[in-house]
Amino acid sequence: MAAKQDYYELLGVERSVSPEDLKKAYRKMAMKYHPDRNAGDKAAEEKFKAVSEAYEVLSDASKRRQYDQYGHDGLKSSFGPGGFDFGRDFTHGADLQDILGSIFGGGGGLFDGFFGGGGGGGRRQSSRSSGPQSGADLRFDLEIDFEEAAFGSERELTLPISDQCDPCEGSGAAAGSKREACRQCGGHGAVISGNGLFQIRQTCPVCGGEGTIIRNPCKNCSGTGRVKSHKRITLKIPKGVETGSRLRIAGKGEGGVRGGPSGDLYVILHVKAHALFQRREDDLFCEVPVPFDMLAIGGTIQVPTIDGFAKLKIDPGTETGKVYRLRGKGMPNVDGFSRGDLHAQVIPEVPVNLNARQKKALAEFQDASEDSNYPLRNRYMDQAEQFFERRKVIQKN
Repeated sequence: MAAKQDYYELLGVERSVSPEDLKKAYRKMAMKYHPDRNAGDKAAEEKFKAVSEAYEVLSDASKRRQYDQYGHDGLKSSFGPGGFDFGRDFTHGADLQDILGSIFGGGGGLFDGFFGGGGGGGRRQSSRSSGPQSGADLRFDLEIDFEEAAFGSERELTLPISDQCDPCEGSGAAAGSKREACRQCGGHGAVISGNGLFQIRQTCPVCGGEGTIIRNPCKNCSGTGRVKSHKRITLKIPKGVETGSRLRIAGKGEGGVRGGPSGDLYVILHVKAHALFQRREDDLFCEVPVPFDMLAIGGTIQVPTIDGFAKLKIDPGTETGKVYRLRGKGMPNVDGFSRGDLHAQVIPEVPVNLNARQKKALAEFQDASEDSNYPLRNRYMDQAEQFFERRKVIQKN
């Protein structure tokens, strides 16, 4: 018996080849020697089996270590006395189907006869079923007002949904008839062509992979088992929801067929921007205009919260942009057990539309003011002077 060829030589790669380059080399060799491209060529068929064996070993880290250390003898314990067995040892059938998909369209259980019983490609059942099928889950995006998010609300929604057909109870068959096994595929949902070592498994063109057909379809749904309808749904929006919150309504999605349950409806909420409040998690933020004289001498103002107005004491000499924190005055958490805070930022408001008396009073105040009354302006001017002095030094150099 002739000695086996080195696996690396078979695939035309170096012993240090990476998994990615190994797969590329296998792709090239498998496409070259595949039997469907070399009909009746036994030599090509044997070559194809050899490169597939080589790839199976070298793509498995454990087997590759054994092979690198002991050669073909080191794999006897893995393959057994009969040598490599594709039906038992080939665990990368999915790789082969992916690699050869460009030749055969990528579908239909190619090589079921070759890799039958292996981890990567045994005989597969049809993805469809002639039994009960659940309806699909549906998504609906809903825009709500800020107030609805803060206090909760109830909405009536009317949604177009495919529901189970009542006359046929979702079977698709007219009254007095039923679905029959497809004669083309014998009820398997797939047909197998070819013979010998390689077989091609494809979706049955008659039943579309379901394994059954309807000879007398329901007129109400045209045999689909579903009809379009408009469902009216009451949606309860809890307090504290925010943009991205997802509400699940069980059994309000697409109707099932052949007695299968309906799917669920998922409502995704989008909260409109508000003119007064901005939200970050459960905290609220707002800007509060305060008369400039109150910022100077202090006072009390009314601050809006979601519970109503709250009194806020303004300290004398309050600077622009200062933020006051009102604990527990933010949004309720959706869990119902806590609340965020309200952060009120003071913004000075300069008076407009002054009458003669007001102008005179402000002029008198201006005349009575001293530099010590404006520490921020003084610091600003000092920094400006330092800048100009530094500029002179640099320009001289």
